[in-house]
Amino acid sequence: MPRVQTTPMPNDSRSRFTPRQGQYLAFIHAYTLVIGRPPAEADMQRFFRVSGPAVHQMVVGLDKAGLISRQPGMPRSIRLLVAPEALPELRSAHEQPVKTSVWRY
Repeated sequence: MPRVQTTPMPNDSRSRFTPRQGQYLAFIHAYTLVIGRPPAEADMQRFFRVSGPAVHQMVVGLDKAGLISRQPGMPRSIRLLVAPEALPELRSAHEQPVKTSVWRY
């Protein structure tokens, strides 16, 4: 399996995130700036076109990695712990890869 490219966070060479995690972090940042509150998991589900459990797994992973903080059970409690300058540019929803188990003909 090829190694995934990671992005170092400023002032902390130990903390890194994958390109996919970077897209979620960039979405959380952009959504919060535009709407004025953090996104719900359903908002991320719609944007990334993935299942609810996939979004929840990503949020839990970002929390465990120390990239976000949140209060489980409390909606819209996500807070970024990454400097905005360290975030990648958010790709449009149409550019986000869609994972599916359905075969195309």
